[in-house]
Amino acid sequence: MSDEEAARSGGPSAESAGTDALTHTDEAGDVQMVDVGAKPDSSRRAVARGEIRLTPETVAAVEADAVEKGDVLATARVGAVQAVKHTWETIPMCHQIPITNVDTEFAVGDDRIELTVAVETTGKTGCEMEALEGVTTGLNTVWDMVKAAEKNADGGYPDTRISDVEVVEKRKRPTEE
Repeated sequence: MSDEEAARSGGPSAESAGTDALTHTDEAGDVQMVDVGAKPDSSRRAVARGEIRLTPETVAAVEADAVEKGDVLATARVGAVQAVKHTWETIPMCHQIPITNVDTEFAVGDDRIELTVAVETTGKTGCEMEALEGVTTGLNTVWDMVKAAEKNADGGYPDTRISDVEVVEKRKRPTEE
C-alpha cells in the first residue's frame, strides 16, 4: 500500500508498517505462502493454552473416568498431538515443519479443564500455529467426549464454552553449526 493509499484508508504505509505488514499477500493483494527458504534453521518452541468450561458434575465424571465414551483426557491428548502434526493440512498458509516434540498438560478445576500444548521444532519458521491447533483440537475433543453430559433438555450447551485460547510463549534459538 502506498503512503497516499494508507493515508486515505487509515492503514499503515509501507514504510511505517515494519513487522506489522501482512506477510501472506503479494503486492497485488493475492494470497501467497511466505518464502522461508533463505532463513537459517533455528530451534523453536511455542506454548499455547486454552480452557473449556463444563458443569462441575461433568468435570467430576472426567476425573473419575466415568464418561461413557471413554478416557476423556487421554483421547484429548491424542487429538491434540494429531492436530499439531497435521496443522499444515488445515491452515492454508502454514508450512509443513518437522515436529521434534509435543507436550500436553491438563489442569482440572471445579468447572473447567485447561489444556497447555508446547511444541518444539528445528526449522525456518515458528510453531505457534501448531501449538494453537493442538489446544483447540484437544479442547474440541473434550467437548465431543462429554457433550451428552453437557447437553440440556433443549439440546443446547449453556454451560459449555471454549475460551482464553492464546500463545503464552514463543522462543527461537539459532542452531549450533
